[in-house]
Amino acid sequence: MAQSALQSVVQPVLSKAERQRFDERPDTTFYDSPRFVTHADDAFLARLTDCYAEVLTPGDRVLDAMSSWVSHLPDESYEVVGHGLNREELAANDRLDEWVVQDLNRDQTLPFAEGRFDAVLCALSVQYLQYPGRVFAEFRRVLEDGGVLVVSFSNRLFPTKAVRAWRAASMAGRVDLLHRALDAAGGFETRDVLREPGADPFYALVAHAT
Repeated sequence: MAQSALQSVVQPVLSKAERQRFDERPDTTFYDSPRFVTHADDAFLARLTDCYAEVLTPGDRVLDAMSSWVSHLPDESYEVVGHGLNREELAANDRLDEWVVQDLNRDQTLPFAEGRFDAVLCALSVQYLQYPGRVFAEFRRVLEDGGVLVVSFSNRLFPTKAVRAWRAASMAGRVDLLHRALDAAGGFETRDVLREPGADPFYALVAHAT
């Protein structure tokens, strides 16, 4: 059953020290100017699109969380809602049917109804979350039972905005951090970790909502 991200049962995943960043300005300030670049190499992005093709069905309702000007989706038709921090980037993303601007480090409650989506995608951005357990619980709330969450990452990041726990962890340690966040959120059981080597190594945690 879906749950609220802000219930007291969602225990913090990161300590105060682990949440620290070199740049503690509000994220809205850091992302005030658009960055029309991709954040991984072509091989990573191609594998990400293939991953989405493996878990999505045409017509699915998709939340592209922490999105930007490109969503890396397959060519099939989906209903896509974007969430991000820069209006210009989201407005330039032609895969989005609608979009919202929201800082998840300030407010972890998404403006969507329970069970609104069949899939939640979070690409190359999870390293910036200071409250990943609460955010994952909110992802679970807006997912339909049986829906899928795909969290992908590589070894690239903005070092000044990534949380200390992520910067200090190995790639395997980062996978463990995501599992801790899913455990804290609850409501996710079946999980697959996809790994492929490369200049930008591909990692994706695929979790199914129960």
